[in-house]
Amino acid sequence: MAKKITAQIKLYVPAGQANPAPPVGPALGQHGVNIMMFCKQFNEQTKGKEGLILPAIITVYEDKSFSFIVKSPPSSILIKRAANLAKASGQAGKEKIATITTKQVQEIAKQKMQDLNTSDIEKAINIIKGSARSMGIEVIEENEKT
Repeated sequence: MAKKITAQIKLYVPAGQANPAPPVGPALGQHGVNIMMFCKQFNEQTKGKEGLILPAIITVYEDKSFSFIVKSPPSSILIKRAANLAKASGQAGKEKIATITTKQVQEIAKQKMQDLNTSDIEKAINIIKGSARSMGIEVIEENEKT
């Protein structure tokens, strides 16, 4: 028989850097989850992805045990990393602050494919292009780059 689920928690945690401090500790502590066990498992599973902020969906069961799934990083973080930016434009429609190539967009789309709501790579690329456009980042063809 399956365990009864008491809560589902979604956290954004830096890869390999989960610790009992906020936001992890309070979010898990209120459900009675062993915080250190989660931190050790999360850090082990995300080794090698340092520098990225990863969403984790934690399912808490009635007996205080838990399981979690680590998703791919948000598109905005991957786009900012490809464009070498610290933050996106404050005026996305009016101000273009950077450019990325279609090849970079394709790589991001491949990385995000499992978490997007499409199985078609062309539609995934369009989703990423839309995210970039809303951040004030222009997508250009490789041969246009100067």
